[in-house]
Order: sequence, then structure tokens, then C-alpha cells
Amino acid sequence: MAIEADGGPDVPATIDLSAYRIVQEALTNCLRHARGAAVRVAVRREAGAVLVEVGNGPGGVDGGGPAGGGHGLDGMRERAAVYGGELEAGPLPGGGWRVRARLPVEHPA
Repeated sequence: MAIEADGGPDVPATIDLSAYRIVQEALTNCLRHARGAAVRVAVRREAGAVLVEVGNGPGGVDGGGPAGGGHGLDGMRERAAVYGGELEAGPLPGGGWRVRARLPVEHPA
């Protein structure tokens, strides 16, 4: 697993926790549906937002989790939406899966 992190002390605790939970759920999905595949985690700060990306490469073994029966993706989308953010999740062209979230640092008025 490769992890990149670039943040700062000015990230509100609520955004920090949401980013953490999104990474946690995405990694759980990697273990559940692509055990053994290479995984990459990146958390970056850009002007006005925290960007989260978790992806796994092709391959791996299905760990026996429910196929589409969980609420993980919906939960991640809800976490992002609470703060005016957005989440994309889907398959990669060469195989594998990626979750991307953008969480604004300031809650929209």
C-alpha cells in the first residue's frame, strides 16, 4: 500500500474526521472485494478543500463481502455531502476501483 498525505493544521476537525472515515471505508472495500490488490491512498490539501483518493489496482481476490448489499458508498457520499463536498466512485479503465472525494474546508453558506 502506498500512502501520500499533504495537509495542515488549518483543516477543521470535522473535515479531518470525514476524510479519515472515507479512507477507512474505502480501504475496507478494498479488503472485502479485492484482497491482495495493490492499494494507493492520497490525502491532499488544495485551496479551499481536502482531496481524498483511494484506489486499488486490478487483481486481488474477493474476500466474500456482500456484492452491492452494503451502504459503504452511500455513507461516503453522505459524509462528503454534509460539508458541501462530492464523492465519485467507480471502476478504473485498466481494472481496479477508485474512490475520490473533495471536501471543502469551509462549509458553504
